Amino acid sequence: MKSFIPGLCFLLMCAQWCSAQSNQDSISKKTYTKAEQEIISLSKQKWQWMADRNVDSLNVLFDEKSMFVHMGGSWGKAREIDVIKSGSIWYKKAEVYSVIVNTIGNTVILLNDIDLVAVVGGNEVVNPFMVTEVYIKENGKWTMGSLTFSKLMRPVKMTSNNK
Repeated sequence: MKSFIPGLCFLLMCAQWCSAQSNQDSISKKTYTKAEQEIISLSKQKWQWMADRNVDSLNVLFDEKSMFVHMGGSWGKAREIDVIKSGSIWYKKAEVYSVIVNTIGNTVILLNDIDLVAVVGGNEVVNPFMVTEVYIKENGKWTMGSLTFSKLMRPVKMTSNNK
């Protein structure tokens, strides 16, 4: 009887863990519409353009009325392009852990759970963020209307090998 109770507890914990894994797998296997898949790909490309400081491509992607919200303030397209071009903030690497996509008409809202390696004021920092990206499709072309960094309370997941 003494070994039965711990064994039963272990069995229940294993069953619960397997169920949680199954739920995670079903979430990660969500099928996306063509537009949502386009935005996921565009977002990945945007992170690379930011890392490469490719302001020409970003200038085309960012809508003229786009807004950017950071831990240190908020501003429009011209300042964001200047910040990237000057290296005031170098978005060195974004490690994306999960993506959530919602479509409302011609607007797609994308949430990225990321660890961001950035160089700010000459210092490299790593922060966990939930990044909200808003894309609008007009005349057959996607543009970004907003990019917001919300710092998460979770610890950084990225290891020093991934930087």
